[in-house]
Amino acid sequence: MSEITAITPQIKDKTRCNVFIDGRFYCGITLEAAMKYRLKAGQAVSEEFLDTIQSESEKGAALDKALTHISAYSRTEKEVRRFLRQKGYLSSVEEYVIEKMKSYGFIDDTAYAKAYALSALKRKGRKLIGYELCAKGVSKEDIEAALNEVYCGDVDDSATSDGLVTDERRAAEAIAEKFMRSKPADRKTLAALYRRLISRGFPADTAKEIAEKYRAEIAENED
Repeated sequence: MSEITAITPQIKDKTRCNVFIDGRFYCGITLEAAMKYRLKAGQAVSEEFLDTIQSESEKGAALDKALTHISAYSRTEKEVRRFLRQKGYLSSVEEYVIEKMKSYGFIDDTAYAKAYALSALKRKGRKLIGYELCAKGVSKEDIEAALNEVYCGDVDDSATSDGLVTDERRAAEAIAEKFMRSKPADRKTLAALYRRLISRGFPADTAKEIAEKYRAEIAENED
């Protein structure tokens, strides 16, 4: 048996509390459940007992909270899992919620990756988009599928010399145009432009070609 050493209210959710056993955090439960089962510090309990309390009383509440969490913005499976863990839900409740949301179509990393890539297409390069999706927990397979569809799907333009469709090139050129507005095409400015494009996830060759293009245009005008 273990001992409940503390029960503290959650800072971000006043309807829930954190339960500590043997001096360590164990789980979060609703205040209603804590009162119903008369949990208190110093009480001897088993982990199985606490698991049962949370599993029985909180599956519906956890699902409702997760659905509210994604109501404003779509989330990946990893992000929803992180949200549930921060709330203190046990793995059994977490798995129940994830499976329910997948069955309802509220979690779909494949669709999320495509939508994210389409949204970021005009502001970021393929490399950065892929990195951000990876950080969100999207699988490499889903990332590659999304990027290939976005860049090589229904696009009429031919591929550039570095293998990228011109949508990415146009995005880089648009960013460069905005950056170079009212700036001299000197070495320092072009170096800054190169770094800006690299930081946005565009290939080094593309960044270099665009910077050189501005240098060449200035040289032509001066002649």
